[in-house]
Amino acid sequence: MKKYIIAAALAIGTGAVITTTVQSCTTLATSDMGLSIIKRMLLNGIDKGMGIYTNKEAFLQNNMVDKALPKELREINSLLEKIAPSLVAKERDYIAQAAAYTVNTSRPILQGAVNSLNAQDVTRIIQGTTATQILKEKTSQQLIAAIAPKVDEKLNEYGIVKTINTALSGSNFLGSLLGGNTNTVNSGGLSKLASEQLVSGLFNIIEDYEHQNSKSLLGPFGK
Repeated sequence: MKKYIIAAALAIGTGAVITTTVQSCTTLATSDMGLSIIKRMLLNGIDKGMGIYTNKEAFLQNNMVDKALPKELREINSLLEKIAPSLVAKERDYIAQAAAYTVNTSRPILQGAVNSLNAQDVTRIIQGTTATQILKEKTSQQLIAAIAPKVDEKLNEYGIVKTINTALSGSNFLGSLLGGNTNTVNSGGLSKLASEQLVSGLFNIIEDYEHQNSKSLLGPFGK
């Protein structure tokens, strides 16, 4: 690969400064230093996401979390807005509380995946794949499976599933949406949809952090 003259001071986490030398992009990127920079960036993004998830107001106001709402849950909420709008606000509030309840489960999974990144992963990042995408590939399904029981526990604690079913009773909407002849929202189904939102929303936050910081941190690698 073409050699680049790199004279950049990279601030990592606490403000420690590293000055790079003349190396090929690949050599630099896959070095311990390159790995350290990318890991620190992801860990900072994870910390930002966890900070939002532990703050109910920040969670409810974050548009990246809202964008992660699964299609099925968005359609359920659209119907509820017409017949019981206050219930949508309650549902969102309970999911926000469930988000805080899952932080201690999801954080170590994400941190472990970041710490397992290797030179091959970093090469993919230099070639155009986002670091967040690689993290997502490594952890997405594991995260959903790990937090779903906690989300289910929290939603059942507040009785939101029963309340939604009461509001939607007599409607054929759920049967067409969820398949079959069911006219009720299954607790596990709603919890899975909420878990998918939480995981996707978290990755949206991490990816946004990566986009905001990749130029200053990864620019010297040709990224």
